[in-house]
Amino acid sequence: MKRTIDLNCDLGEAFGNYPMPADKLLMDYITSANIACGYHAGDPAVMQQTVKTAIEKGVAIGAHPGLPDLQGFGRREIKISANEAYQITLYQIGALHAFVKAANGKLNHVKLHGAFYNMAAKDLQLSNAVVQAICDFDQSLILYALSGSKMIEAANQAGLQAASEVFADRSYQDDGSLTPRTAENALISSDEIAWKQVLRMVKAQEVVAVSGKPVQLKADTICLHGDGVHAISFAKMISEKLKAEGIILKSPGK
Repeated sequence: MKRTIDLNCDLGEAFGNYPMPADKLLMDYITSANIACGYHAGDPAVMQQTVKTAIEKGVAIGAHPGLPDLQGFGRREIKISANEAYQITLYQIGALHAFVKAANGKLNHVKLHGAFYNMAAKDLQLSNAVVQAICDFDQSLILYALSGSKMIEAANQAGLQAASEVFADRSYQDDGSLTPRTAENALISSDEIAWKQVLRMVKAQEVVAVSGKPVQLKADTICLHGDGVHAISFAKMISEKLKAEGIILKSPGK
């Protein structure tokens, strides 16, 4: 049986009705798009356009709910209750789904953004609320969440399909969490180091933490960030190298 992996990217994080060549070009190399729903980034015009492009390119569409924090791009922690987590998740899934339905497309998954993602990864109450919102909306949706996190645990308990996510260009801590973006070594800038990390995560199901400790994980989907200077060339490189290794690129929902 051939090994398969999904490549996902956070897209639709611009504003206004104008062409987004970076998003369009990135979709040539990924299999899943997580589209911002207006809280941390994105707006109706961008949601409509990004959904249209994803359908044209055959890329799986996911809602990408974030905290209500445009100024901080959803990367600042905001204390919210479990019920508030439920509300903002359900609201944003519904917003994106409206554009997907209008375009005769299919919503495939949900992946939280930024601080919301990291908060839920460590907090089972928030994770349960997010999972409940997804289940109440559509039990067939897939939750993309940090491998080994509370979100995966909550999804498993609820019987919701989950895809364990790993990161190509982020470093890891000993507990399997991502190194905070405030740390100097949070981002991996070397393509060679990122590729070695990706290959190890896919083939050995483990990553080397910044301490040098090997950490076991499950890799169903790899996140490639779309907001970097070399995002397109990086996505192209990872996609081509995985295919050269005989690995099939495929969304969990297809």
